Amino acid sequence: MDTITQQFPNFDLSGKVAIITGAARGLGKSCALALAHSGADIALGLRDVNTAEDLEKKILAMGRKVIRLQMDVSSLEQINNAVEIVVKEFGKIDILVNNVGVAPANPAEKVTEEDFDYTVNLNLKGTFFTAQAVGKQMIKQRSGRIINMSSQAGFIALEDESIYCMTKAGVNHLTKNLASEWAKYNININAVAPTFIETPGTEPWLKDQDFRKGVLDRIPLGRIGKPMEVAGAVVFLASDAASLITGDIMLIDGGWTTR
Repeated sequence: MDTITQQFPNFDLSGKVAIITGAARGLGKSCALALAHSGADIALGLRDVNTAEDLEKKILAMGRKVIRLQMDVSSLEQINNAVEIVVKEFGKIDILVNNVGVAPANPAEKVTEEDFDYTVNLNLKGTFFTAQAVGKQMIKQRSGRIINMSSQAGFIALEDESIYCMTKAGVNHLTKNLASEWAKYNININAVAPTFIETPGTEPWLKDQDFRKGVLDRIPLGRIGKPMEVAGAVVFLASDAASLITGDIMLIDGGWTTR
């Protein structure tokens, strides 16, 4: 029997280095805190490097190293520069949480080319090129974990969200393709696909009581998700406990897609 199957599951991330994109708030912020709590040193990918000072202080208070990066994922130059800084600072990259994404509501018949390009550039193009930049380093290391942020919208139709749903379906398939292509380098690539989560991004919608009721009616567990419930799955997929999992899209949807 090999040593992996002889050990108890290991969720400890001590000594690991993680990049989280879109780390200033919402799911990105929760993932950064959860990974730090589990032992990882953290690189915060930020659209504005002058933000997230409080998050930086919280991570430092946990005894972890942390740096803030100028990393707007719509810019390939910023992506590549940020990855170079992390490698120079920490010497490696063990974990990427590809978190950046937007979901502007827009009926399909009203979508403009500008609307289309904005959503696709961030959700698909940014996800791919961030994975590529980090993946090049992980290929050199012959190890790594990439967790892409998908959505239940990659599996179902949401009203007025045709472009968003399309991009998240694309993230799902990209995850499987990269997992297959980079498995030979010992890189595990998975995605998490949440339902509606209480974040600053969903707050305006969920304040609408009719909308909130419509969401809750679709979730068998009967509640809106919390950011740390998504971050918990991210920590699992980043850990040695998930060493045999790759190419998976983990739904965190309270049962929405069971119906």
